[in-house]
Amino acid sequence: MTNVLLYKRLLKAVLLTGCFFVCACENDMHQVEALSKRTTAVEEALNVESYLSQGAVVKAKLIAPLMLRIQSDTPAYEFPKTLHVDFYNDSTQVESQLFARYGRYMQNQNKVLLQDSVIVFNIKGDTLRTNELWWDQNKGNFYTDKPVSIHKGHSDIINAIGMTATQDLEDINLFKIQPSTYLHVADSTLPE
Repeated sequence: MTNVLLYKRLLKAVLLTGCFFVCACENDMHQVEALSKRTTAVEEALNVESYLSQGAVVKAKLIAPLMLRIQSDTPAYEFPKTLHVDFYNDSTQVESQLFARYGRYMQNQNKVLLQDSVIVFNIKGDTLRTNELWWDQNKGNFYTDKPVSIHKGHSDIINAIGMTATQDLEDINLFKIQPSTYLHVADSTLPE
């Protein structure tokens, strides 16, 4: 008899405790969503000077007043306040330079997106201007599908939409040359 009475009391206690947990177990959906959101860690560096080397040879030097390192699923470095890059040849001589008001380096892809007043020029005086340019570090080239203006030396001006070029601007392939293009062509009928 005492076992039955003890069993009933224990059953009542378990049911009462179970009801307490069922009633008390309510989560605020906003709190649950806040817990599931990922936070992105951002590190900040001022007055950055960084070197890119491949095979123990310096290929480029980057200078920027501000760099943000964004740690997320796709880690990236962001340069929101301009950047300047000097590209070196195999003799470590500057062969071309780059300036942009904004840049974003995607670490997993080894590519840099450059935006806002992008200018690239080489030691010959050839200049490339655009508002958006991609730099592929693995291939050592630039490309864009946006309007671009290329100044060859001091006379030829070529406007196009889209292009690819080596980072020294020696080999440039234009996609859609615009009618406003000015090319200086020597007159072959005149004696020299």
